[in-house]
Amino acid sequence: MPEAIRILHLIDKNRLTTGSVVQTLQAARGLSGRGHEVSVGSRAGGDLESACVEAGLSFLQLPFRQAFDPASIAQLRRFLRHHRIQIVHAHKGRAHAASLMAAAGLGRFPRLVVNRGVSFPLDLFNRWKYRHPRVGAIVCVADAVAKTVMRTGGVGRTKVHTVYGGTDRDAFEPDPSEGVKVRRELKLGRRNLMIAQVSVRNWKGWSDLVAAFARIASIFPEVRLLLVGCEPEHERRRVVAAARGAGLAESVLTMPFRRDMPEVLAACDIVVDASWAGTGITGTIREAMAMGRAVLATDCGGNRELVIDGEVGLLVPPRDVEALAGALERLLADAALRQKLGAAARRRILDHFTTEQRIDRLEALYRRILAGSLGTSSR
Repeated sequence: MPEAIRILHLIDKNRLTTGSVVQTLQAARGLSGRGHEVSVGSRAGGDLESACVEAGLSFLQLPFRQAFDPASIAQLRRFLRHHRIQIVHAHKGRAHAASLMAAAGLGRFPRLVVNRGVSFPLDLFNRWKYRHPRVGAIVCVADAVAKTVMRTGGVGRTKVHTVYGGTDRDAFEPDPSEGVKVRRELKLGRRNLMIAQVSVRNWKGWSDLVAAFARIASIFPEVRLLLVGCEPEHERRRVVAAARGAGLAESVLTMPFRRDMPEVLAACDIVVDASWAGTGITGTIREAMAMGRAVLATDCGGNRELVIDGEVGLLVPPRDVEALAGALERLLADAALRQKLGAAARRRILDHFTTEQRIDRLEALYRRILAGSLGTSSR
């Protein structure tokens, strides 16, 4: 049997409503199931800690008050030395910075693997972090992200690796009955088709989506637009005000981030990502595809690596409200097209974007780092 690896997954966010936290937990749980010694480090107080305990994973509580938090660095350093950690996989910026400080002077190990999930350019500080000799590999969630890291960070090709995010094929199994509870909660009838997008950060393009929906709402008066992740409250009020200003007060629905995303997606007919900046590959689009839902995304970041236009979903240019409205109208008017795209979308996820495939690639990458045999980048 191959030797077990001592791994610490580190992330400063601690709520399972965040895609990066879900991916961290999935990787830790999967690698532990393959016999590796896996721990997770994060803030206390979120639901990540209880999920780790339930999965039998050691959990390291760290304050992560800032990028260079002395208490976190000191505590992390003690953990690395005591448990002789070989690989630290840092999933966010504060975790990355703390790992570099904590590992200083500890010798060859631990080696640092850094996740990059957004396509924003690297600034001067990030360039230093990503080019540090302690970093054995940069795991990018899309080729588009990898290209940005190399172009703006001056990082060599052999250090940058694309590993697509994974989807739990069992949790996101198509089952129309799962959506009944959410549709009842939203007071939707059988005639109400529903469009949804997750996250109302500005660069996610939710305001473009509301504007596009306003252009077709009179054609489809029974259709509803659901925006998930409308929190904190001032963000929800901003969405509600925009909907009211567009004459859509009764047609635009909101909800906070949810843990029951399979049920939420099952209640939807079309799932959208209208992002215009920063996107890696949109996790909720990937999950909706696994659920067999029709998806519509902007050609932003790595979305075209996931959504093959016209085959498994539709792609439109970012910030093009007219194109977004036209694609929505096309999907709403054609149930057969929605069904065809949804079926093809699920096949694509099962072929290329499962949790098992992601864990295979991470495990192989860790072993290559430890063996000193990294070559060209891999998927």
